[in-house]
Amino acid sequence: MNQNTYSNPYLGGSQPPIQNFPNYQGQNQNPIGQPQYAENLLQLNRGKMAKFYMSYSDSIEWRDRIFEGIIEDAGRDYTLLRDPKDNHSTILWNVYLNFVEFEEPINH
Repeated sequence: MNQNTYSNPYLGGSQPPIQNFPNYQGQNQNPIGQPQYAENLLQLNRGKMAKFYMSYSDSIEWRDRIFEGIIEDAGRDYTLLRDPKDNHSTILWNVYLNFVEFEEPINH
């Protein structure tokens, strides 16, 4: 048997090797059947300017706020924004996120 095949007793005889699926992280593609979460979309758009519309229902002063900045990083429960004017960084908790606006096409 050569290195390009393997023996599978259930299928009988030699079979071609199993191919690994490509790594889609950072690419502008969504594999079929894989759900697209906000954190994935935000990670794909790191480095882009965005407006984050947030609602804090328990706060009188901060009921609805808009944060604008460059997406530095995004995780399951947070987004890190940087204001390009003064390099001020802000961590936003995604639980308060309503929606995000971009001024340019996004990667998805």
